[in-house]
Amino acid sequence: MAEPMRLQKWLAQAGLCSRREGERWIDLGRVAVNGQLITQPGSLVSPGDRVMVDGKPVILQKGKKPIVLAFNKPPDILCTRNDPEGRRTIFDYVADVPERLIYVGRLDINSEGLLLFTNDGDLVHRLTHPSARVPRTYRVRVHGRISDTTLDGLRQGVELEDGPTGPLEISVDHNTAANNWLTMTLREGRNRIIRRIFETLDMKVSRLIRISFGPVSLGELPQGNWRYLSPGELKLLRKDALPPAPIAAKPTTPPNAVRPKR
Repeated sequence: MAEPMRLQKWLAQAGLCSRREGERWIDLGRVAVNGQLITQPGSLVSPGDRVMVDGKPVILQKGKKPIVLAFNKPPDILCTRNDPEGRRTIFDYVADVPERLIYVGRLDINSEGLLLFTNDGDLVHRLTHPSARVPRTYRVRVHGRISDTTLDGLRQGVELEDGPTGPLEISVDHNTAANNWLTMTLREGRNRIIRRIFETLDMKVSRLIRISFGPVSLGELPQGNWRYLSPGELKLLRKDALPPAPIAAKPTTPPNAVRPKR
């Protein structure tokens, strides 16, 4: 580090966490600099400062090689480092990797499919920041039949309680009287966003599988297994993580967007 840096970014570059998680650690009073507890995210760390997390010193590793893994998450597995109830987590599957890993873009306990891990907290921040708009593609099984009119409305966007989505890419893979298999691509990662989209139609998602994140595809990777990304995949992923051009304004709800039922 050649110049002062925001503390949460410093923690991310140390490979301890993402910037967002670093902000939470600071809010919780877990981080000290030069013996002084820091509780304000955005505080600066200067070259030579001593940083401690939970009372343990942390040192930036010079020349640390960033790695990225692709993992096929099974259902009923938690996206957390530790579970108070002792349930299995995603980190149990990568325990043999000799790096402290951070996951990129969580999946809820019932969801499955592609999950990325890395030891580069700054990359996590750049890939998951809303302004990056990295595409995420899912296969979705939904109970009930969806009309072409409803699909057209979904494609224009959906108004949720925390704001409208952008336009959605949706195609129908297979449908029956009871179920629809759809492929959906979104450019945001809000909590349970796909499940909430269909809740506006009083429809339930019965299976949700992420099949790609940016340029990285799940492919034939068996469930519960992981692999290192190829150099070509890493290059494309880092290209997706570059800061995009500024967005002038937040998206507004299109006139034909699906709105929640009251």
